[in-house]
Amino acid sequence: MSFDASARYDGGYAEGSPGHDLYPGQDAYGGQWAEAGPYSGPELYAGPDGYAGAGTAPAPVTVTEPEVPQAAAAETGEETSEETPKDAKGGRIAAVVTFLLPTALAFALILRHFGDRELWRDEHATWWAASLSLHDLSMLIRTVDVVFTPYYVFMHGWVAVAGDSPSAMRVPGAVAMAASAGLLALLGRRLFTTQVGVLAGLALAVLPLTTRYGQEIRPYPFAVAVVLLSTLLLARALDQPSFKVWVAYMLSVPLIGWSHLASLAVLGAHLVMVVQKRRAGDKIVGWAYAAALILGMCFVMPMAVSGSGQSAQIAWNNPGFQDLVDFPKNLFGSWAVAVPVMALGLIGLCFAGRAALPLAVWIVLPPVATYLTAAQLHLFLPRYLLFTAPAWVLLTAVAVGRLAGPVAGARAGSGGAVRRGFGWVLAAAAVAGLAFQSLPGIRDARHNAPGEPDFRGAAQIIEAQQRKGDGIVFSGVMQERRAMAYELREDAGRPRDVLMYRTPQERGSFDAAECPRPASCLAKSERLWLVATTPDGQPFSGMPKATATAIQKDFRIVKTRKLDYLGLVLLQRTRAATDGTSDDDAASRKVHL
Repeated sequence: MSFDASARYDGGYAEGSPGHDLYPGQDAYGGQWAEAGPYSGPELYAGPDGYAGAGTAPAPVTVTEPEVPQAAAAETGEETSEETPKDAKGGRIAAVVTFLLPTALAFALILRHFGDRELWRDEHATWWAASLSLHDLSMLIRTVDVVFTPYYVFMHGWVAVAGDSPSAMRVPGAVAMAASAGLLALLGRRLFTTQVGVLAGLALAVLPLTTRYGQEIRPYPFAVAVVLLSTLLLARALDQPSFKVWVAYMLSVPLIGWSHLASLAVLGAHLVMVVQKRRAGDKIVGWAYAAALILGMCFVMPMAVSGSGQSAQIAWNNPGFQDLVDFPKNLFGSWAVAVPVMALGLIGLCFAGRAALPLAVWIVLPPVATYLTAAQLHLFLPRYLLFTAPAWVLLTAVAVGRLAGPVAGARAGSGGAVRRGFGWVLAAAAVAGLAFQSLPGIRDARHNAPGEPDFRGAAQIIEAQQRKGDGIVFSGVMQERRAMAYELREDAGRPRDVLMYRTPQERGSFDAAECPRPASCLAKSERLWLVATTPDGQPFSGMPKATATAIQKDFRIVKTRKLDYLGLVLLQRTRAATDGTSDDDAASRKVHL
Protein backbone atom coordinates (compact mmCIF):
# COMPACT_ATOMS: atom_id res chain seq x y z
CA MET A 1 0.00 0.00 0.00
CA SER A 2 1.28 3.45 -0.75
CA PHE A 3 1.44 6.03 1.96
CA ASP A 4 -1.71 7.71 0.66
CA ALA A 5 -3.69 4.64 -0.32
CA SER A 6 -7.09 4.13 1.21
CA ALA A 7 -7.01 0.41 1.90
CA ARG A 8 -4.50 -2.33 2.54
CA TYR A 9 -4.74 -5.87 1.24
CA ASP A 10 -3.22 -8.65 3.31
CA GLY A 11 -1.99 -11.20 0.83
CA GLY A 12 -3.50 -13.47 -1.80
CA TYR A 13 -6.67 -12.62 -3.72
CA ALA A 14 -10.18 -12.31 -2.38
CA GLU A 15 -12.82 -14.64 -3.66
CA GLY A 16 -14.71 -13.17 -6.57
CA SER A 17 -12.04 -10.58 -7.38
CA PRO A 18 -9.55 -12.41 -9.62
CA GLY A 19 -7.87 -9.28 -10.89
CA HIS A 20 -7.04 -7.77 -7.51
CA ASP A 21 -3.55 -6.24 -7.45
CA LEU A 22 -1.13 -7.35 -4.74
CA TYR A 23 0.09 -3.76 -4.29
CA PRO A 24 -2.89 -1.48 -4.99
CA GLY A 25 -2.21 2.13 -5.88
CA GLN A 26 1.59 1.81 -6.00
CA ASP A 27 2.04 2.37 -9.75
CA ALA A 28 3.66 -1.05 -10.01
CA TYR A 29 2.60 -1.32 -13.65
CA GLY A 30 2.71 2.36 -14.53
CA GLY A 31 -0.27 1.96 -16.84
CA GLN A 32 -3.14 4.24 -17.67
CA TRP A 33 -4.87 3.52 -14.38
CA ALA A 34 -1.92 4.43 -12.16
CA GLU A 35 -3.34 7.82 -11.28
CA ALA A 36 -6.98 7.20 -12.08
CA GLY A 37 -8.18 7.95 -8.59
CA PRO A 38 -8.63 6.27 -5.24
CA TYR A 39 -9.74 2.97 -6.78
CA SER A 40 -6.77 2.75 -9.18
CA GLY A 41 -8.62 0.50 -11.61
CA PRO A 42 -10.76 0.62 -14.80
CA GLU A 43 -14.12 2.29 -14.92
CA LEU A 44 -16.87 0.31 -13.31
CA TYR A 45 -19.94 -0.50 -15.38
CA ALA A 46 -23.25 -1.69 -14.11
CA GLY A 47 -26.66 -2.66 -15.28
CA PRO A 48 -29.79 -2.58 -13.16
CA ASP A 49 -28.20 -5.10 -10.76
CA GLY A 50 -24.88 -3.37 -10.62
CA TYR A 51 -23.31 -5.38 -13.49
CA ALA A 52 -23.67 -5.20 -17.25
CA GLY A 53 -26.14 -7.75 -18.55
CA ALA A 54 -25.30 -10.20 -21.33
CA GLY A 55 -25.36 -8.57 -24.71
CA THR A 56 -26.07 -5.17 -23.23
CA ALA A 57 -23.77 -2.26 -23.86
CA PRO A 58 -22.40 -1.18 -20.50
CA ALA A 59 -23.11 2.28 -19.25
CA PRO A 60 -20.56 4.13 -17.17
CA VAL A 61 -21.34 4.59 -13.53
CA THR A 62 -19.77 7.34 -11.43
CA VAL A 63 -18.22 5.97 -8.27
CA THR A 64 -18.06 8.49 -5.45
CA GLU A 65 -16.89 6.21 -2.65
CA PRO A 66 -14.30 3.42 -3.07
CA GLU A 67 -15.70 0.14 -1.81
CA VAL A 68 -13.58 -2.45 -0.07
CA PRO A 69 -14.54 -6.03 -0.95
CA GLN A 70 -16.19 -7.64 2.03
CA ALA A 71 -13.91 -10.67 1.95
CA ALA A 72 -10.78 -8.56 1.82
CA ALA A 73 -12.06 -6.23 4.51
CA ALA A 74 -12.88 -9.11 6.80
CA GLU A 75 -9.43 -10.59 6.26
CA THR A 76 -7.44 -7.41 6.76
CA GLY A 77 -9.60 -5.69 9.33
CA GLU A 78 -10.30 -2.67 7.09
CA GLU A 79 -13.39 -0.56 7.65
CA THR A 80 -16.57 -1.55 5.85
CA SER A 81 -18.44 1.52 7.03
CA GLU A 82 -17.75 4.73 8.87
CA GLU A 83 -19.17 3.27 12.06
CA THR A 84 -17.04 0.08 11.98
CA PRO A 85 -13.74 0.38 13.84
CA LYS A 86 -10.62 -0.57 11.94
CA ASP A 87 -9.78 -3.40 14.32
CA ALA A 88 -13.31 -4.75 14.62
CA LYS A 89 -12.81 -7.62 12.19
CA GLY A 90 -9.50 -9.10 13.22
CA GLY A 91 -7.15 -6.26 12.34
CA ARG A 92 -5.76 -6.03 15.87
CA ILE A 93 -5.39 -9.79 16.18
CA ALA A 94 -3.68 -9.95 12.79
CA ALA A 95 -1.29 -7.19 13.86
CA VAL A 96 -0.43 -8.99 17.11
CA VAL A 97 0.23 -12.27 15.31
CA THR A 98 2.28 -10.45 12.66
CA PHE A 99 4.44 -8.96 15.41
CA LEU A 100 4.79 -12.05 17.59
CA LEU A 101 5.78 -14.64 14.97
CA PRO A 102 9.06 -12.99 13.87
CA THR A 103 9.79 -11.77 17.40
CA ALA A 104 9.49 -15.27 18.82
CA LEU A 105 11.71 -16.77 16.11
CA ALA A 106 14.38 -14.09 16.56
CA PHE A 107 14.31 -14.45 20.33
CA ALA A 108 14.67 -18.23 20.10
CA LEU A 109 17.73 -17.93 17.85
CA ILE A 110 19.30 -15.25 20.05
CA LEU A 111 18.80 -17.19 23.28
CA ARG A 112 20.63 -20.29 22.03
CA HIS A 113 24.07 -20.37 23.74
CA PHE A 114 23.16 -16.96 25.10
CA GLY A 115 25.85 -16.66 27.75
CA ASP A 116 28.59 -18.75 26.17
CA ARG A 117 30.38 -16.10 24.15
CA GLU A 118 32.94 -13.98 25.97
CA LEU A 119 32.51 -10.24 26.22
CA TRP A 120 34.73 -8.28 23.86
CA ARG A 121 36.36 -4.94 24.52
CA ASP A 122 33.35 -2.74 23.66
CA GLU A 123 31.13 -4.85 25.89
CA HIS A 124 33.68 -4.53 28.67
CA ALA A 125 33.33 -0.76 28.24
CA THR A 126 29.56 -1.05 28.69
CA TRP A 127 30.03 -3.10 31.87
CA TRP A 128 32.57 -0.65 33.23
CA ALA A 129 30.35 2.38 32.66
CA ALA A 130 27.21 0.63 33.93
CA SER A 131 28.92 -0.56 37.11
CA LEU A 132 30.17 2.90 38.08
CA SER A 133 28.34 5.04 40.57
CA LEU A 134 26.25 7.79 39.01
CA HIS A 135 28.81 10.34 40.22
CA ASP A 136 31.69 8.48 38.57
CA LEU A 137 29.59 7.89 35.47
CA SER A 138 28.92 11.62 35.20
CA MET A 139 32.67 12.26 35.36
CA LEU A 140 33.25 9.65 32.65
CA ILE A 141 30.77 11.09 30.15
CA ARG A 142 32.20 14.57 30.58
CA THR A 143 35.35 13.36 28.88
CA VAL A 144 34.26 10.41 26.72
CA ASP A 145 31.16 8.69 25.29
CA VAL A 146 28.64 11.38 26.13
CA VAL A 147 26.61 10.20 23.13
CA PHE A 148 26.00 6.91 24.96
CA THR A 149 24.77 8.59 28.15
CA PRO A 150 21.13 7.38 27.86
CA TYR A 151 22.29 3.83 27.19
CA TYR A 152 24.82 3.79 30.02
CA VAL A 153 22.29 5.21 32.48
CA PHE A 154 19.76 2.58 31.42
CA MET A 155 22.33 -0.21 31.76
CA HIS A 156 23.39 1.17 35.17
CA GLY A 157 19.85 0.62 36.43
CA TRP A 158 19.58 -2.76 34.71
CA VAL A 159 22.84 -4.07 36.19
CA ALA A 160 21.78 -2.89 39.64
CA VAL A 161 18.64 -5.03 39.32
CA ALA A 162 19.67 -8.02 37.18
CA GLY A 163 23.39 -8.35 37.87
CA ASP A 164 26.43 -8.22 35.61
CA SER A 165 26.71 -11.76 34.26
CA PRO A 166 26.98 -11.97 30.46
CA SER A 167 23.46 -13.41 30.16
CA ALA A 168 21.90 -10.80 32.44
CA MET A 169 23.52 -7.85 30.67
CA ARG A 170 22.56 -9.20 27.24
CA VAL A 171 18.83 -9.45 27.95
CA PRO A 172 17.89 -5.82 27.03
CA GLY A 173 19.70 -6.00 23.70
CA ALA A 174 18.18 -9.39 22.97
CA VAL A 175 14.67 -8.07 23.58
CA ALA A 176 15.32 -5.01 21.41
CA MET A 177 16.77 -7.05 18.55
CA ALA A 178 13.97 -9.63 18.67
CA ALA A 179 11.35 -6.88 18.78
CA SER A 180 12.97 -5.33 15.69
CA ALA A 181 11.92 -8.38 13.66
CA GLY A 182 8.34 -7.90 14.82
CA LEU A 183 8.39 -4.16 14.16
CA LEU A 184 9.68 -4.76 10.64
CA ALA A 185 6.79 -7.16 10.08
CA LEU A 186 4.30 -4.50 11.18
CA LEU A 187 5.96 -1.91 8.94
CA GLY A 188 5.81 -4.27 5.97
CA ARG A 189 2.16 -4.99 6.74
CA ARG A 190 1.32 -1.30 6.78
CA LEU A 191 3.25 -0.36 3.65
CA PHE A 192 2.47 -3.51 1.62
CA THR A 193 0.65 -6.66 2.77
CA THR A 194 0.55 -8.95 5.76
CA GLN A 195 2.36 -11.61 3.78
CA VAL A 196 5.19 -9.23 2.87
CA GLY A 197 5.42 -8.02 6.47
CA VAL A 198 5.59 -11.48 8.01
CA LEU A 199 8.10 -12.61 5.39
CA ALA A 200 10.31 -9.58 6.11
CA GLY A 201 10.14 -10.10 9.86
CA LEU A 202 10.99 -13.79 9.65
CA ALA A 203 13.82 -13.07 7.22
CA LEU A 204 15.35 -10.51 9.59
CA ALA A 205 15.02 -13.01 12.45
CA VAL A 206 17.20 -15.61 10.72
CA LEU A 207 19.99 -13.26 9.62
CA PRO A 208 23.37 -13.65 11.38
CA LEU A 209 23.37 -9.98 12.35
CA THR A 210 20.25 -10.52 14.49
CA THR A 211 21.91 -13.26 16.51
CA ARG A 212 25.20 -11.43 16.82
CA TYR A 213 23.92 -8.05 17.92
CA GLY A 214 21.12 -9.61 19.93
CA GLN A 215 23.89 -11.14 22.04
CA GLU A 216 25.93 -7.96 22.32
CA ILE A 217 25.93 -5.50 25.21
CA ARG A 218 25.94 -2.36 23.08
CA PRO A 219 23.23 0.09 21.96
CA TYR A 220 23.02 -1.02 18.31
CA PRO A 221 19.96 -3.30 18.76
CA PHE A 222 18.14 -0.36 20.33
CA ALA A 223 19.04 1.79 17.33
CA VAL A 224 17.45 -0.74 14.97
CA ALA A 225 14.33 -1.05 17.11
CA VAL A 226 13.69 2.68 17.53
CA VAL A 227 14.36 3.41 13.84
CA LEU A 228 11.72 0.84 12.90
CA LEU A 229 9.32 2.08 15.57
CA SER A 230 9.70 5.69 14.46
CA THR A 231 9.21 4.80 10.79
CA LEU A 232 6.12 2.75 11.66
CA LEU A 233 4.67 5.65 13.65
CA LEU A 234 5.31 8.05 10.77
CA ALA A 235 3.63 5.70 8.29
CA ARG A 236 0.67 5.49 10.65
CA ALA A 237 0.56 9.28 11.01
CA LEU A 238 0.56 9.73 7.23
CA ASP A 239 -2.18 7.13 6.67
CA GLN A 240 -4.34 7.93 9.69
CA PRO A 241 -3.25 11.32 11.03
CA SER A 242 -4.09 12.17 14.61
CA PHE A 243 -2.60 14.33 17.31
CA LYS A 244 -1.66 11.31 19.46
CA VAL A 245 0.19 9.57 16.64
CA TRP A 246 2.14 12.70 15.76
CA VAL A 247 3.08 13.16 19.42
CA ALA A 248 4.25 9.54 19.54
CA TYR A 249 6.37 10.12 16.44
CA MET A 250 7.83 13.28 17.96
CA LEU A 251 8.84 11.33 21.07
CA SER A 252 10.48 8.64 18.93
CA VAL A 253 12.85 11.12 17.24
CA PRO A 254 15.06 11.70 20.32
CA LEU A 255 15.10 7.94 20.91
CA ILE A 256 16.77 7.56 17.51
CA GLY A 257 19.50 10.04 18.40
CA TRP A 258 19.95 8.68 21.91
CA SER A 259 20.46 5.13 20.60
CA HIS A 260 23.17 6.26 18.17
CA LEU A 261 23.76 9.54 16.36
CA ALA A 262 24.38 7.81 13.03
CA SER A 263 20.80 6.51 13.14
CA LEU A 264 19.51 10.04 12.62
CA ALA A 265 20.30 9.57 8.92
CA VAL A 266 17.00 7.67 8.61
CA LEU A 267 15.25 11.03 8.94
CA GLY A 268 16.15 11.59 5.29
CA ALA A 269 13.84 8.71 4.36
CA HIS A 270 11.17 10.13 6.66
CA LEU A 271 11.38 13.46 4.86
CA VAL A 272 10.82 11.74 1.52
CA MET A 273 7.70 10.05 2.90
CA VAL A 274 6.33 13.39 4.05
CA VAL A 275 7.09 15.13 0.73
CA GLN A 276 5.29 12.35 -1.14
CA LYS A 277 2.24 12.78 1.07
CA ARG A 278 2.27 16.53 0.62
CA ARG A 279 2.46 16.20 -3.17
CA ALA A 280 -0.54 13.87 -2.98
CA GLY A 281 -2.57 16.79 -1.65
CA ASP A 282 -2.13 16.80 2.12
CA LYS A 283 -1.40 20.44 2.98
CA ILE A 284 -1.10 19.93 6.75
CA VAL A 285 1.41 17.08 6.85
CA GLY A 286 4.43 19.33 6.25
CA TRP A 287 3.64 21.52 9.24
CA ALA A 288 2.93 18.53 11.47
CA TYR A 289 6.18 16.86 10.50
CA ALA A 290 8.23 20.03 10.94
CA ALA A 291 6.81 20.59 14.42
CA ALA A 292 7.43 16.98 15.46
CA LEU A 293 10.96 16.97 14.05
CA ILE A 294 12.01 20.27 15.60
CA LEU A 295 10.62 19.42 19.02
CA GLY A 296 12.17 15.95 18.91
CA MET A 297 15.59 17.20 17.86
CA CYS A 298 15.63 19.67 20.74
CA PHE A 299 16.23 16.70 23.04
CA VAL A 300 19.10 15.40 20.89
CA MET A 301 21.10 18.47 19.91
CA PRO A 302 22.73 19.19 23.30
CA MET A 303 24.11 15.65 23.43
CA ALA A 304 25.20 15.80 19.78
CA VAL A 305 27.01 19.10 20.29
CA SER A 306 28.79 17.76 23.37
CA GLY A 307 29.71 14.58 21.52
CA SER A 308 31.29 16.51 18.66
CA GLY A 309 34.10 17.48 21.03
CA GLN A 310 34.81 13.84 21.90
CA SER A 311 35.36 12.49 18.40
CA ALA A 312 38.93 11.56 19.34
CA GLN A 313 37.45 8.47 21.02
CA ILE A 314 36.76 6.97 17.57
CA ALA A 315 39.46 8.80 15.62
CA TRP A 316 41.05 5.42 14.89
CA ASN A 317 38.19 4.71 12.46
CA ASN A 318 39.49 5.98 9.12
CA PRO A 319 37.91 3.71 6.49
CA GLY A 320 39.35 3.24 3.02
CA PHE A 321 37.84 2.14 -0.26
CA GLN A 322 38.17 -1.54 0.67
CA ASP A 323 36.05 -0.91 3.75
CA LEU A 324 33.34 0.46 1.49
CA VAL A 325 33.57 -2.60 -0.78
CA ASP A 326 33.35 -4.96 2.21
CA PHE A 327 30.49 -3.06 3.82
CA PRO A 328 27.70 -5.45 2.65
CA LYS A 329 29.63 -8.51 3.86
CA ASN A 330 30.34 -6.95 7.25
CA LEU A 331 26.76 -5.70 7.61
CA PHE A 332 25.01 -9.01 6.86
CA GLY A 333 27.70 -11.31 8.24
CA SER A 334 28.88 -12.94 5.01
CA TRP A 335 28.73 -12.57 1.24
CA ALA A 336 26.57 -15.72 1.12
CA VAL A 337 23.82 -13.75 2.89
CA ALA A 338 24.53 -10.26 1.55
CA VAL A 339 24.39 -11.19 -2.16
CA PRO A 340 20.90 -12.79 -2.24
CA VAL A 341 19.40 -10.22 0.13
CA MET A 342 20.73 -7.25 -1.83
CA ALA A 343 19.97 -8.80 -5.24
CA LEU A 344 16.36 -9.46 -4.28
CA GLY A 345 16.22 -6.05 -2.61
CA LEU A 346 17.12 -4.34 -5.89
CA ILE A 347 14.35 -6.32 -7.60
CA GLY A 348 11.98 -5.31 -4.82
CA LEU A 349 12.65 -1.64 -5.57
CA CYS A 350 10.98 -2.15 -8.93
CA PHE A 351 7.76 -3.30 -7.25
CA ALA A 352 7.68 -1.15 -4.13
CA GLY A 353 5.67 1.66 -5.73
CA ARG A 354 5.67 4.89 -3.74
CA ALA A 355 7.61 3.19 -0.95
CA ALA A 356 10.57 2.60 -3.27
CA LEU A 357 12.11 6.06 -2.92
CA PRO A 358 11.97 6.27 0.90
CA LEU A 359 13.39 2.77 1.21
CA ALA A 360 16.15 3.59 -1.27
CA VAL A 361 17.09 6.70 0.72
CA TRP A 362 17.02 4.64 3.92
CA ILE A 363 19.48 2.19 2.36
CA VAL A 364 21.82 4.55 0.51
CA LEU A 365 21.99 7.82 2.45
CA PRO A 366 23.45 6.59 5.80
CA PRO A 367 26.47 4.67 4.43
CA VAL A 368 27.23 7.27 1.77
CA ALA A 369 26.94 10.20 4.18
CA THR A 370 29.04 8.54 6.89
CA TYR A 371 31.67 7.39 4.40
CA LEU A 372 32.06 10.86 2.88
CA THR A 373 32.35 12.46 6.34
CA ALA A 374 34.49 9.69 7.85
CA ALA A 375 37.56 11.91 8.13
CA GLN A 376 35.61 14.33 10.36
CA LEU A 377 32.96 12.21 12.14
CA HIS A 378 34.49 8.69 11.96
CA LEU A 379 31.03 7.06 11.88
CA PHE A 380 31.40 4.69 8.94
CA LEU A 381 31.23 1.30 10.66
CA PRO A 382 28.84 -1.56 9.80
CA ARG A 383 27.62 -1.83 13.38
CA TYR A 384 26.86 1.90 13.46
CA LEU A 385 24.76 1.44 10.30
CA LEU A 386 22.99 -1.73 11.38
CA PHE A 387 19.64 0.08 11.13
CA THR A 388 19.89 0.06 7.31
CA ALA A 389 19.63 -3.75 7.11
CA PRO A 390 15.84 -3.93 7.76
CA ALA A 391 15.17 -1.78 4.69
CA TRP A 392 17.07 -4.27 2.52
CA VAL A 393 15.16 -7.16 4.07
CA LEU A 394 11.80 -5.46 3.51
CA LEU A 395 12.58 -4.95 -0.17
CA THR A 396 13.64 -8.59 -0.38
CA ALA A 397 10.23 -9.60 0.97
CA VAL A 398 8.54 -7.35 -1.60
CA ALA A 399 10.47 -9.07 -4.38
CA VAL A 400 9.57 -12.55 -3.16
CA GLY A 401 5.93 -11.57 -2.81
CA ARG A 402 5.80 -10.14 -6.33
CA LEU A 403 7.74 -13.01 -7.91
CA ALA A 404 5.36 -15.47 -6.26
CA GLY A 405 2.42 -13.76 -7.95
CA PRO A 406 2.37 -15.84 -11.17
CA VAL A 407 2.28 -19.02 -9.07
CA ALA A 408 -0.01 -17.99 -6.24
CA GLY A 409 -1.97 -15.32 -8.09
CA ALA A 410 -5.36 -15.19 -9.78
CA ARG A 411 -4.35 -17.31 -12.77
CA ALA A 412 -2.95 -20.18 -10.71
CA GLY A 413 -6.27 -21.98 -10.43
CA SER A 414 -9.62 -21.78 -8.68
CA GLY A 415 -10.01 -21.16 -4.98
CA GLY A 416 -8.64 -18.08 -3.27
CA ALA A 417 -7.81 -19.96 -0.06
CA VAL A 418 -5.67 -22.45 -1.98
CA ARG A 419 -3.86 -19.67 -3.80
CA ARG A 420 -3.21 -17.76 -0.61
CA GLY A 421 -1.96 -20.91 1.09
CA PHE A 422 0.37 -21.56 -1.81
CA GLY A 423 1.73 -18.05 -1.47
CA TRP A 424 2.49 -18.62 2.21
CA VAL A 425 4.25 -21.87 1.34
CA LEU A 426 6.47 -20.00 -1.09
CA ALA A 427 7.18 -17.35 1.55
CA ALA A 428 8.15 -20.06 4.05
CA ALA A 429 10.43 -21.64 1.46
CA ALA A 430 12.16 -18.29 0.93
CA VAL A 431 12.75 -17.89 4.68
CA ALA A 432 14.07 -21.46 4.90
CA GLY A 433 16.49 -20.83 2.04
CA LEU A 434 17.77 -17.64 3.66
CA ALA A 435 18.11 -19.44 7.00
CA PHE A 436 20.19 -22.15 5.33
CA GLN A 437 22.51 -19.50 3.88
CA SER A 438 22.73 -17.84 7.29
CA LEU A 439 23.61 -20.93 9.36
CA PRO A 440 27.42 -20.55 9.12
CA GLY A 441 27.17 -16.89 10.04
CA ILE A 442 24.86 -17.64 12.98
CA ARG A 443 27.30 -20.24 14.30
CA ASP A 444 30.17 -17.75 13.98
CA ALA A 445 28.13 -15.08 15.77
CA ARG A 446 27.88 -17.33 18.82
CA HIS A 447 31.67 -17.72 19.05
CA ASN A 448 34.10 -15.20 20.46
CA ALA A 449 34.56 -12.11 18.33
CA PRO A 450 37.36 -12.58 15.76
CA GLY A 451 40.72 -11.41 17.05
CA GLU A 452 39.53 -10.99 20.64
CA PRO A 453 41.85 -12.36 23.35
CA ASP A 454 40.71 -15.18 25.62
CA PHE A 455 40.54 -13.17 28.84
CA ARG A 456 38.11 -15.66 30.38
CA GLY A 457 40.62 -18.48 29.94
CA ALA A 458 43.38 -16.35 31.46
CA ALA A 459 41.20 -15.54 34.47
CA GLN A 460 40.43 -19.21 35.04
CA ILE A 461 44.15 -20.07 35.09
CA ILE A 462 44.93 -17.24 37.50
CA GLU A 463 42.10 -18.21 39.85
CA ALA A 464 43.35 -21.80 39.94
CA GLN A 465 47.04 -21.03 40.54
CA GLN A 466 47.19 -17.68 42.34
CA ARG A 467 48.75 -17.12 45.76
CA LYS A 468 48.09 -14.51 48.38
CA GLY A 469 50.02 -11.34 47.58
CA ASP A 470 50.28 -11.95 43.82
CA GLY A 471 50.27 -8.93 41.55
CA ILE A 472 49.01 -8.49 38.01
CA VAL A 473 50.44 -6.32 35.21
CA PHE A 474 49.43 -5.73 31.60
CA SER A 475 51.06 -5.39 28.20
CA GLY A 476 49.33 -4.65 24.91
CA VAL A 477 46.67 -2.49 23.29
CA MET A 478 43.44 -4.49 23.91
CA GLN A 479 42.23 -2.88 27.17
CA GLU A 480 43.58 -5.81 29.17
CA ARG A 481 43.10 -4.09 32.53
CA ARG A 482 39.36 -3.55 32.03
CA ALA A 483 38.81 -7.04 30.61
CA MET A 484 40.58 -8.79 33.48
CA ALA A 485 38.78 -6.58 35.99
CA TYR A 486 35.52 -8.01 34.62
CA GLU A 487 36.64 -11.63 34.46
CA LEU A 488 38.07 -11.51 38.02
CA ARG A 489 35.29 -9.36 39.49
CA GLU A 490 33.95 -12.12 41.78
CA ASP A 491 37.36 -13.33 42.99
CA ALA A 492 38.00 -11.83 46.43
CA GLY A 493 41.63 -13.02 46.39
CA ARG A 494 42.43 -11.71 42.92
CA PRO A 495 45.93 -10.33 42.29
CA ARG A 496 46.48 -6.65 42.97
CA ASP A 497 46.90 -4.27 40.04
CA VAL A 498 50.29 -3.16 41.36
CA LEU A 499 51.06 -0.63 38.61
CA MET A 500 47.78 1.31 38.79
CA TYR A 501 48.71 4.81 39.93
CA ARG A 502 45.42 6.65 39.32
CA THR A 503 42.17 4.78 38.89
CA PRO A 504 39.88 5.37 35.87
CA GLN A 505 37.32 6.92 38.24
CA GLU A 506 39.85 9.50 39.40
CA ARG A 507 40.73 10.33 35.80
CA GLY A 508 37.14 10.33 34.50
CA SER A 509 38.22 7.84 31.85
CA PHE A 510 38.11 4.20 30.83
CA ASP A 511 41.87 3.90 31.38
CA ALA A 512 44.05 4.05 34.47
CA ALA A 513 47.33 5.93 34.81
CA GLU A 514 50.29 3.67 35.54
CA CYS A 515 52.93 4.16 38.18
CA PRO A 516 55.66 6.63 37.10
CA ARG A 517 58.24 4.74 39.25
CA PRO A 518 57.54 1.08 38.46
CA ALA A 519 60.39 -0.37 40.54
CA SER A 520 58.95 1.24 43.66
CA CYS A 521 55.41 0.04 42.91
CA LEU A 522 56.62 -3.52 42.28
CA ALA A 523 58.67 -3.73 45.48
CA LYS A 524 56.06 -5.58 47.57
CA SER A 525 55.25 -8.26 45.01
CA GLU A 526 56.93 -11.67 44.99
CA ARG A 527 55.02 -13.00 41.98
CA LEU A 528 53.46 -11.28 38.99
CA TRP A 529 50.90 -12.41 36.45
CA LEU A 530 51.60 -10.70 33.13
CA VAL A 531 48.63 -10.54 30.72
CA ALA A 532 49.95 -9.66 27.26
CA THR A 533 48.07 -9.11 24.00
CA THR A 534 51.01 -7.84 21.97
CA PRO A 535 50.73 -8.54 18.23
CA ASP A 536 54.38 -9.68 17.98
CA GLY A 537 54.01 -12.23 20.78
CA GLN A 538 56.72 -10.59 22.89
CA PRO A 539 55.24 -10.14 26.39
CA PHE A 540 57.12 -6.95 27.27
CA SER A 541 56.85 -5.09 23.94
CA GLY A 542 53.54 -3.45 24.82
CA MET A 543 54.82 -1.86 28.04
CA PRO A 544 56.53 1.45 28.69
CA LYS A 545 60.26 0.89 28.50
CA ALA A 546 60.84 1.78 32.16
CA THR A 547 58.21 -0.71 33.31
CA ALA A 548 59.53 -3.52 31.12
CA THR A 549 63.07 -2.86 32.33
CA ALA A 550 62.06 -2.94 36.01
CA ILE A 551 60.20 -6.23 35.65
CA GLN A 552 62.93 -7.95 33.65
CA LYS A 553 65.55 -6.79 36.15
CA ASP A 554 63.86 -8.12 39.30
CA PHE A 555 61.74 -11.04 38.03
CA ARG A 556 62.27 -14.20 36.04
CA ILE A 557 59.74 -16.07 33.91
CA VAL A 558 58.43 -19.20 35.63
CA LYS A 559 55.63 -20.29 33.32
CA THR A 560 54.05 -19.18 30.04
CA ARG A 561 50.65 -20.10 28.65
CA LYS A 562 49.51 -19.31 25.10
CA LEU A 563 45.79 -18.65 24.66
CA ASP A 564 43.81 -17.18 21.78
CA TYR A 565 45.46 -13.83 20.98
CA LEU A 566 46.83 -13.69 24.52
CA GLY A 567 49.96 -14.70 26.41
CA LEU A 568 49.83 -15.34 30.17
CA VAL A 569 53.21 -15.21 31.91
CA LEU A 570 53.93 -16.01 35.56
CA LEU A 571 57.01 -14.22 36.94
CA GLN A 572 58.88 -14.82 40.22
CA ARG A 573 61.10 -12.29 42.00
CA THR A 574 64.78 -13.18 41.77
CA ARG A 575 66.14 -10.93 44.50
CA ALA A 576 64.99 -8.34 47.01
CA ALA A 577 64.21 -4.98 45.53
CA THR A 578 66.90 -2.43 46.08
CA ASP A 579 64.66 0.60 45.61
CA GLY A 580 62.61 1.85 48.52
CA THR A 581 58.86 1.84 48.28
CA SER A 582 57.02 4.99 47.43
CA ASP A 583 54.73 6.76 49.84
CA ASP A 584 52.25 6.82 46.96
CA ASP A 585 52.27 3.06 46.48
CA ALA A 586 49.76 2.04 43.82
CA ALA A 587 49.06 -1.20 45.71
CA SER A 588 47.41 0.76 48.53
CA ARG A 589 44.99 2.53 46.23
CA LYS A 590 41.37 1.43 45.93
CA VAL A 591 40.77 -0.37 42.68
CA HIS A 592 37.33 -0.46 41.04
CA LEU A 593 36.35 -4.07 40.39
